[in-house]
Amino acid sequence: MNKEELELRKKSPVQIKNKKASFEYFFVDEFTAGIVLTGTEIKSIRAGKASLVDAYCFITNGEIWVRGMNISPYFYGSYSNHEAKRDRKLLLTRREIHKLEEGTKAVGFTIVPTLVFIDQNGRAKVDIALAKGKKVYDKRQTMKEKEDRREMDRAIKHY
Repeated sequence: MNKEELELRKKSPVQIKNKKASFEYFFVDEFTAGIVLTGTEIKSIRAGKASLVDAYCFITNGEIWVRGMNISPYFYGSYSNHEAKRDRKLLLTRREIHKLEEGTKAVGFTIVPTLVFIDQNGRAKVDIALAKGKKVYDKRQTMKEKEDRREMDRAIKHY
């Protein structure tokens, strides 16, 4: 990822993060994927009504899907409203899907979505990561580092 892409993500009006994923996993490799949505789903995402908690990705027949991603039904949608927790197809190149598939064959690796954002063209994108699960002591270490950073920030603000 280059600096321009990072700047565009920061400017995105919608940034739905999976905070639990960074606590539970080490990210080995990251990808940005498009996502296939219906009309009311994109409207709900633009309104910020989505969640990545407990979401994960899986590969089937050379296609990558996200399961467990919750997009709330659109308030103004009528009979054409979408199902909140359906499987949604992600758009990646064949080479990227193959790389992810090879990575998940190792024990302890999975694919998790980390961020949903709207790009400069108005399309919804998902950042996914090939991730390795953390052990309990790794999680404790992460919590300790976060707490230390917080204390240092407080100390700097007081001076």
